[in-house]
Amino acid sequence: MLRYMLKRFAQSILTVALVVLAVFMLLRLMPTSGYFSREDYVTMDEAARTAYLRTLGVLDDPFTQFGRFASALAGGDLGRSITVYPRTPITEILAEKIPYSLWFGVAGISVSMALGLLLGVMMARYKDGPTDWLGTAYVVVVRAVPSLIYLFLIQTAASRLLGLPMIFYADDVSSWILPAASMALPGLAWYAIWLRRFMVDEENKDYIKFAVAKGVPRGKVMTGHVLRNAIVPLVQYFPTQVLLTITGSLIIESIYSIPGMGGLLVYAIRQHDNTLVQALVLIYSALVVAGVFLGDVLMALVDPRIKLSSAPVEREAA
Repeated sequence: MLRYMLKRFAQSILTVALVVLAVFMLLRLMPTSGYFSREDYVTMDEAARTAYLRTLGVLDDPFTQFGRFASALAGGDLGRSITVYPRTPITEILAEKIPYSLWFGVAGISVSMALGLLLGVMMARYKDGPTDWLGTAYVVVVRAVPSLIYLFLIQTAASRLLGLPMIFYADDVSSWILPAASMALPGLAWYAIWLRRFMVDEENKDYIKFAVAKGVPRGKVMTGHVLRNAIVPLVQYFPTQVLLTITGSLIIESIYSIPGMGGLLVYAIRQHDNTLVQALVLIYSALVVAGVFLGDVLMALVDPRIKLSSAPVEREAA
C-alpha cells in the first residue's frame, strides 16, 4: 500500500504541475493589459507600459518566467493581484475570503451528508413507498431545476415566513442560516440518490438473498451488509467534497452577498488579473487532485478487501 501511495502522490504532484504550467503558458498569450490596473493603463504611455512590463519580467522568455514563479511559489509567495485588488498580496486575499467559504462549506457538507445518507437509507429501505417517492421527487427537483430558481424561491419564502435576513451579515448569526441550508441542498440530493442506488443494487445480490433466506432480520441485513458495502463507493468522493468546500459556491455567495471564494476565479478572469488567475488555478487543481488521491486511500481503509497494490500472479506449473 505504501508503494502505491508514493506512486499516486508523485502522479498527483506531476498532474498539478502540468495543469499550472499549461495555464501559465496560456496566460502569456493574453493581452498584456492584464498586468495593469485600469488607472495605470490609462495614465501610462507606451514607453512607460513597456518599462513596467520589463520590471515585472513579463517580457522575458516564458520558461524563465515560469521558473521564477515556481521559485516564488516554493517560498509561499503567490504573487500580487493586479486588477481585482491592485498590488494586494494574493495570500492576504485568500486569508480574508477562505474562512467565509470554509465555514459555509463545512456547515453545508455536514448537513447534506447527515440528512442525505439518512434519506438514502430510508428510500432504499422503503423502496417504491411514499418515502421513496417523496425523496425521488426532491432529487428530481434539485437536479433538474436550475439552482438559481429554487435558491431564490427559498431565499424569499424563508425570509418572509421565518423572518430571516435575505443578506449575509457577519455580526448577525441568524443571517447565516439560509446560506448554510442552501449550500446543503445539492449535496443532500446527491448523497441520497446514489446511496439509494448502491443499496438497491446490493440488495439484489445473491449473498443478501441467502442471508434473508436463512432468517437474518431485515434490519440487520440492511445495516450490517447492505449499507456497509453500499457506502464504500461514496467514500471515494468524500475528500474531494470536503476539500472543495473552501472554494465556496458562486451562486449562493452571490445571492447572499457573502465575501468568500465563490466566483473569485470567474471575476479574476473577467478582469484579466493573470497572477490571481494562475494562483487560483493552482489551488483548485491541487484540491481536486488531493481529493482523488485521498479518496483512493480512504476506500482501502474503509473496506480492507480493496487492495491498492497487487503482487504479481505466479503461473501454475504446467
